[in-house]
Amino acid sequence: MALVRVALDARSYDILIEQGALDRAGEILRGYARKGRLVVVTDAHVARAQLPRLEASLRAANVAVEPIILPPGEQTKSWRHLEELLDALLALEIERGDHIIALGGGVIGDLVGFAASILKRGCHFIQVPTTLLAQVDSSVGGKTAINAKAGKNLIGAFYQPALVLIDPSTLDSLPPRETRAGYAEVVKYGLIDDPAFFDWCEANAGALLAGDPDARTKAIEKSVQAKAAIVADDERETSGRRALLNLGHTFGHALEADTGFSDTLLHGEGVAAGMALAFRYSARLGLCSAEDAARVTAHLKAVGLPHDLATAHVKADGPALVGHMLHDKKMAAGTLPFLLARGIGQTFLSKDVVLDDVAAFLDEERAQTGA
Repeated sequence: MALVRVALDARSYDILIEQGALDRAGEILRGYARKGRLVVVTDAHVARAQLPRLEASLRAANVAVEPIILPPGEQTKSWRHLEELLDALLALEIERGDHIIALGGGVIGDLVGFAASILKRGCHFIQVPTTLLAQVDSSVGGKTAINAKAGKNLIGAFYQPALVLIDPSTLDSLPPRETRAGYAEVVKYGLIDDPAFFDWCEANAGALLAGDPDARTKAIEKSVQAKAAIVADDERETSGRRALLNLGHTFGHALEADTGFSDTLLHGEGVAAGMALAFRYSARLGLCSAEDAARVTAHLKAVGLPHDLATAHVKADGPALVGHMLHDKKMAAGTLPFLLARGIGQTFLSKDVVLDDVAAFLDEERAQTGA
């Protein structure tokens, strides 16, 4: 088992990574079961694929399981399902000292984390992520949220889990598209500040996406180590370092908004296209070489991820996409910070980007790709 520590003083916690960990979850989690019970929140898809493994392991350790099963999909991160979840937890008489397990992808992790942060003014939760995207990104760091009509993740809280338990074998049940979408968040860490890891990704993406256990485990461990270090240094994005984790997200969220936060464009797919756009925009500004931007685009294309407006199925023009960006939660005093790059592994936060220029760039991209 690999162990990564997120060092946040009293809010510190461990990330445990082990192939087959779900089958020994009873041994690992029974210490968190007050009164011999754990509530597990999941969605209908994960309930079929992974909940039986978790339940069997917990019951073998004499831990009773109370499952709450929600609908799958981004639409579940809503006021309606938050209220539904809170009512179900209250009906189960959850106390502040109890631990709620979030078994699933980023949607379940975000929703359960936010519910835990506000239920009885805060109770505990444990992340058991079952998608690659959740394992390498959203389960770590304490960002919890639901979506609003105005945009994605606009209602939420920073609220750290008590533990993150990652079993790479859960990825075996994922559709290939879901795994590719999660891979975008893996390669992101190389593009932020680790060019050697980007080299590794170029060489090993095929094995990772084909299900090689060693490649998966290394990618997950490397990713959570990188994120844990950034979160420990800047938990609430006050110094600007944690903002580096948003590479591709400002463009990507606008693309997601245009496609209705639907299965037309998964979150990781939006991030992939957003990273390609960020590098090409950086090259347009003369910040990084056209060769580096082309290399990023070529890699994303090679693994089957969206890399421009056309492959992201986006039809909106530049001004409309920038309009979506104006709802970004990172807006401050009318300015939207952008993650740009001076090269692969040289991402930085820029606070002087002209949004009209971004709109013009997106219109140029649209004309070039025929989106």
